[in-house]
Amino acid sequence: MPFLEIEYKTLLTKDEYNRLSTFFQHVKPITQTNYYFDSSDFTLKAHRMSLRIRTFKNKAELTLKIPEEVGNLEYNQDLTLEQAKMIIKGSPLPEGRIKQILLEETINISSLHVLGNLTTIRRESQTKIGLMALDYNQYADIKDYELELEVTDPEQGKRDFDNFLSEHGIDFKFAKSKVARFATTLKK
Repeated sequence: MPFLEIEYKTLLTKDEYNRLSTFFQHVKPITQTNYYFDSSDFTLKAHRMSLRIRTFKNKAELTLKIPEEVGNLEYNQDLTLEQAKMIIKGSPLPEGRIKQILLEETINISSLHVLGNLTTIRRESQTKIGLMALDYNQYADIKDYELELEVTDPEQGKRDFDNFLSEHGIDFKFAKSKVARFATTLKK
């Protein structure tokens, strides 16, 4: 079943990241690696979709994101780590709603392959204003820091996010999605 992901995010300086780390010190960090898929001619990007496998220590998930007027429609399918590794190495996508959507969009799924990966060390906490995540990301030769807030009400969420940044002395710095930031490294 898809869900609508509405999130606000900002890039952080290393100093801002370190300051916010104290806000998240009660949260155990989780390491996750995103493996991004597309064809050599970027068919998914042309369809405004992104496909990834996210691996954790003991599990994985396949995710398809499709932009909506507000947020992204997100489809998730649980995978074992072994399934994920096989798909990353080139095995076909598993049966399920994600594969079905790609076929309905006439995507040649046999042309999809891993473009690369991005690893995040994430501290995530449910707050009174929404689900907040503090991320340290590594991809290509790049390291960056990011704060995300996932909300259900876009207007209230934006106000709450702006207020949180202001209260913590953080200037908003536009952050493209992780997949978009990763994709910019492919052009080099």
